[in-house]
Amino acid sequence: MLPLASLWRIARRDLAARIRGLRLLAVCLFLGVATLAAIGSLTRGITSELETRGQTILGGDIEFGLPQRQATAQEMAAFRGAGDASATVRMRAMANAPDGDALLSELKAVDGEYPLYGTMRLESGARRGPPPAGAIWVGADLASRLDLQVGEDVKFGDKSFRIDGIIAEEPDRLGEGFTLGPVAIIGLNDLAATQLIQPGSLYESKYRVRLPDDANPEAVGKRLTGQFPEAGWEITDRSNGAPGTRRFIERMGQFLSLVGLAALVIAGIGVGNGVASYLAGKRPGLATLKVLGADSGTVMRIYGLQILAVAAVSIFAGLVVGALAPAAISAVAGDVLPVKPGIAIYPLPLLISAAYGLLIAIAFALPPLAATRQVPAAGLFRATIDGMARPEKRTIFAVGTALAAIIALAVGTAREPLFALGFVGAASGLLLLLVGIGWLVRKAASLAPRPKQPLLRLAVANLHRPGAATGALVVALGLGLTLFVTLAAIQTSITAEISRTVPQRAPSFFVLDIPRDGAAEFRAMVTKAAPDAEVNMIPALRGSVTEYAGQRVDELAELPEGAWVLRGDRGLTYSTTLPNGSELTAGQWWAADYKGPPLVSVEAEVATSLGLKIGDTLSVNVLGVEVQGKVASFRTVEWDNFGLNYVLVFSPGSFDAAPHNMVATVAVPPAAEAELARSIPRAFPSASLIAVRDVIGQVTTLLTQMSQAIAAAASIAILAGIAVLIGAIAASRERRVYDSVILKLLGATRGQILGAQGLEYAVLALILAALSLGIGLAAGWYVVTQLFDFTFAPDPFVVGMTLLGGAGLAFLIGIAGSWPLLSVRPASALRSL
Repeated sequence: MLPLASLWRIARRDLAARIRGLRLLAVCLFLGVATLAAIGSLTRGITSELETRGQTILGGDIEFGLPQRQATAQEMAAFRGAGDASATVRMRAMANAPDGDALLSELKAVDGEYPLYGTMRLESGARRGPPPAGAIWVGADLASRLDLQVGEDVKFGDKSFRIDGIIAEEPDRLGEGFTLGPVAIIGLNDLAATQLIQPGSLYESKYRVRLPDDANPEAVGKRLTGQFPEAGWEITDRSNGAPGTRRFIERMGQFLSLVGLAALVIAGIGVGNGVASYLAGKRPGLATLKVLGADSGTVMRIYGLQILAVAAVSIFAGLVVGALAPAAISAVAGDVLPVKPGIAIYPLPLLISAAYGLLIAIAFALPPLAATRQVPAAGLFRATIDGMARPEKRTIFAVGTALAAIIALAVGTAREPLFALGFVGAASGLLLLLVGIGWLVRKAASLAPRPKQPLLRLAVANLHRPGAATGALVVALGLGLTLFVTLAAIQTSITAEISRTVPQRAPSFFVLDIPRDGAAEFRAMVTKAAPDAEVNMIPALRGSVTEYAGQRVDELAELPEGAWVLRGDRGLTYSTTLPNGSELTAGQWWAADYKGPPLVSVEAEVATSLGLKIGDTLSVNVLGVEVQGKVASFRTVEWDNFGLNYVLVFSPGSFDAAPHNMVATVAVPPAAEAELARSIPRAFPSASLIAVRDVIGQVTTLLTQMSQAIAAAASIAILAGIAVLIGAIAASRERRVYDSVILKLLGATRGQILGAQGLEYAVLALILAALSLGIGLAAGWYVVTQLFDFTFAPDPFVVGMTLLGGAGLAFLIGIAGSWPLLSVRPASALRSL
């Protein structure tokens, strides 16, 4: 055996002479690795930034959140005993301009210690502590929408504030979570004058603590919880200052990574086709080496080194692009991201992407490379018409090991291994199905009666003749058309959900914090403005689940899958009747005049995630008081009608001792909306009016961004599918040159040769269009219903036109690949065969 240096010298010289044949391998690997590296680096960049800025995002080392109440003097003393403490109160409130316009905003009252970490910045410069007494800082959006300037007044509740500055940077903004309006900040001492906090008002107090350097936030939280077991607070520490944002980024990153992996697997097929085409073009060199005495192992090593070198360069280039992607995305679309990722190299996602690229190259390049071992020198000259030999057992084992490693890597690095395993299984199933369809097409073409029309007869023969590339073409066309249909189904379903379903069924306003003793007055005001108005009003409280089925939540090492209801405080209500949009699935609803111990009805999916049964107990902490109810029923809830409904609905009398207000939905004609938007805040200063169109706008923006991210990742898979199609055509080039020459010698014209090949691609496109339609719709249904939890409602016209366009594109690519064959001169082609 020649030494490695000699093998590489031969490989390098041959590669320098004709590297063009491996361009397909390089493009496919580059696309796949760059996509995976970019998604992994961006996800890691955002989560790393969340970790690095944890204290600033949270506003402290540890935070204690209290719904609908402020800390007692004893609790506040305990916070200060643990470290430097800062108190804030946050609520939704109406900002009222002097001209009568009103806008929902997030009113935040801060104390003299705010902020413990980070810097509060106004457009005029950095500040510390609260605004001056009687002054307010407002967000730029609030000032713009109400046409307010610094020095002018804005009213919240019963108190007018002078605008002291426009907020440029709120250090703990991300840790505050989702908001429905622009922020406004006042001093904590001015909050009482607004009269916005009344018994039952919906607000949240947060107490951030800056701990000594050697203190453990988790230990401090457990100690204070043990000291105040009935406090009912939610504890968050600096390690996860924005848990909802982190979960969303990680889950979305995992999904997009799996889409990227699918693109890389598709690209792998292109790798195999590219290597096969390259080796077919190197047939004279292979034969020459064997005639000169090189054994099969030496020949395989020489060309294996070439393939490995090109693969390494392609993988490296993909890693470079992926590593630079977070900075580029941040520069172009930084405002869309929750935080801008830091400019850094994240080794782990790059290593994982490189491993994927190398394993894909091995799995798909090895079979055509190993096939050269089994063909003698003389056979290489006949390979144009002879099919490839069956792969050896050791080749099958090596390929199987590489594919198993890819699956293990995908599942082992996933945030949700079962989801990843299902995704990989579905992708593998699709590839196997397409391979099977390719075999069936060849078999059916061989058994079909021979058409009398010569061109059609030749086209059918091309599908099953020895060395036909039908299998590779079916896989390439099937994958490309399936992705086209899937993307069209996802995009049109999301558009339908946003533009048609939601607006038609949504009310005009949500109104929060309506005083219980003012409910009749509120209903009369709305009815006067719009006699045909629909008003749905229910009690509203906040509380956290502390126990279910005998299991204390604070004793759980890890929350059950899907048990989001156990995180933080939840909306609660009580009702004599089954709420609109609900349907019982188990148990019974209580009587309208029920007077017994508390009962509770639980949303069915939540009940399943908690493992609840009818008759189990469920306890909630409301304003520091624990209320235990007995599970009486399960029900499904129609959430997408923008009505009032809650996961937990208790029986009447359950919260008689707890002060609370009412919330309402109001549906009125558009002509009455402007009048109510002005009159309700004036008549009920403590109430908050939420325009549903604003909510729909935020949801629309978020879902559009998510669907665009999916489309961007899937577009790489489509590009890879196109590359696979080109590779399949290139791999069969030598055979088609042979066919073209023979047909020309027999008198066929260029038009007839092109027509026969066009019919071949048309037959395949028609067969695969129907198959891709079914598979693509199934994949789209899974993403829309399982990831977005939407109704699957694709637009048939858009899906059909997309499928037609994809099939037409594939047909044109096939014809374009066949066009150069028409110019091949028979004499020169016969001398090279």
